[in-house]
Amino acid sequence: MCGILCLSNNNRNVLDDTAKFNEMLKLLNHRGPDDMRCSFHEHVLLGHCRLSIIDLKGGKQPFEYTFHGITYRIVFNGEIYNMHELKRRLIDEGFHFQTQSDSEVLLVSFIAYREKCLDLLDGIFAFVIAYEDKIFAARDHLGVKPLYYCYKNGDLIIASEIKSILMYMGKAIVDKDGIRELLGLGPSLSPGKTLYKNVKSLRPAHYLFLYQDRMEIQRYWLPVKREHHKSYEETVKDIRTLVNKSIQRQLISDVPVSCMLSGGLDSSIITAISSQYINHLSTYSVDYLDQDKYFKPYAYQTTQDSDYIDEMVKRYGTSHSNVVLSQKNLIMFLKQSMIARDAPGMADIDSSFLLFCKEIARHHKVVLSGECADEIFGGYPWFYKEELYSLDCFPWIRDIDKRIELFSDSVKKLHIKDYVMDQYRKSLDEIDYLDYSFFDTNKRKMIYLNIEWFMQTLLTRSDSQSMYNAVELRVPFASKDIVEYMYNVPWEYMYHDQQEKAVLRDAFQDFLPSDIYRRKKNPYPKTHSPFYLTYIKNLMQESLHDKNNILFQLFDIKKLEHFIENSETIDVPWFGQLMMGPQLLAYFYQIYMWGKIYHIELEL
Repeated sequence: MCGILCLSNNNRNVLDDTAKFNEMLKLLNHRGPDDMRCSFHEHVLLGHCRLSIIDLKGGKQPFEYTFHGITYRIVFNGEIYNMHELKRRLIDEGFHFQTQSDSEVLLVSFIAYREKCLDLLDGIFAFVIAYEDKIFAARDHLGVKPLYYCYKNGDLIIASEIKSILMYMGKAIVDKDGIRELLGLGPSLSPGKTLYKNVKSLRPAHYLFLYQDRMEIQRYWLPVKREHHKSYEETVKDIRTLVNKSIQRQLISDVPVSCMLSGGLDSSIITAISSQYINHLSTYSVDYLDQDKYFKPYAYQTTQDSDYIDEMVKRYGTSHSNVVLSQKNLIMFLKQSMIARDAPGMADIDSSFLLFCKEIARHHKVVLSGECADEIFGGYPWFYKEELYSLDCFPWIRDIDKRIELFSDSVKKLHIKDYVMDQYRKSLDEIDYLDYSFFDTNKRKMIYLNIEWFMQTLLTRSDSQSMYNAVELRVPFASKDIVEYMYNVPWEYMYHDQQEKAVLRDAFQDFLPSDIYRRKKNPYPKTHSPFYLTYIKNLMQESLHDKNNILFQLFDIKKLEHFIENSETIDVPWFGQLMMGPQLLAYFYQIYMWGKIYHIELEL
């Protein structure tokens, strides 16, 4: 994994910006502390910060390849899991290779097949290729790796993180749409958007092509509706093959690989399968100080993880580490987690993950996670609870009216609810999901909305917090082959015997202890300590003494003060399943710090 940066303009000499470019690249150094290199040319500057995972000696970037007198240069972030099959195919077609790196395989694949190479790739990737006076950039099918860009006055800036683009722009402006995103949809974002004016995110499964000052953005993949004629037993067997193949491929590395283990279904499957290929596999879990003392079951988190983790460690003999986090550190690292994301995020769920990855980084550069299984196999309640899937809006944003009550008069004039509904309907218009069966129609709709929206929020969290610590996080369930298959599996298969994620459970039943096989889905753990609420309340109240607090522009302060005092009474999460009172206060506190640290200019 790496950090990549590009500055291009065919109408001026961008070498004049070399010094600034180097400073922009340094902002990405945490993503790749093993090496930093640049390629400088009159109309294009390319930069790369490397985290060495494959071909430790030969995989340096920017990488060059000359073919038929044309020199192609690439900066690439990610891993191509089917690089060996692609390489054999390209050698058969007459291409020569200098290294054992997947970056060279990717570049040669583009030379051979142009944008059609994207149809052949199995991996997680974001890359930029410069050749002649052209720029080609692309992002993986499910958006595991980020790619941001700004195209203004002939300058095209592309980066792994927004902070590099903001440095080039010299200011951080948030216009009315950015405010609507922050307060109406946040911490999720509309596909292709960021909070910042003139800064966009290249959407998953899209490529960008710049030629003669014309920029074209095209989609190259979309799950397609097909008939599924296989029996439940045949479907279970297919899923076992697809998941096993994805996990096996993602164990390829020239450095040791580890796994996150929560004791839930998804991480237990990954641990069980990985243990078939790696002896004495290292696993990691996360917990909180005094969690046993204060844990209270609720609708979305019914059990603690520890007993289930112990079962898996004993069964597969993993070398296990349990990372215990204090409430104080959760608060202290809200700032760093916001900077890692370049925006307010999932509050202490982000800071917890940042601290978790910080500990993993002491021993491992690569870790596998069970992220994304719920979005694909139907683990969330909005897949199967009628009161949620029948909502004509995002089911993870269930009470938009209560959000709006907190906002200032100027923000209320932005018609945020209409904006949220517009974004929802735009997403539905993109897909062919209608079927004769109501349940199959609903299932396809939910899978698409989840991979385009909810999953992107979690993947942004995963990438930003792990890469802040120079940890490559791999997500085997985020496979286009698995998505394409599950998109067309009948709804009743997904909930066979009234069990959530039934197909996945049954595919790996023999690998799992019986109570993990039956365990209800639990989200990423949050702290239940009352000290956390006390800490964050005090910080929020203290922030209101800062007259430059951005919250004064966004919120009705009297209502915000009342909410701070009574936040524990909230009964519907602001977002998803975890953002209840304490986490919501932490989100507001991140907004405050974001406004202060990034010198946010609001266009209200």
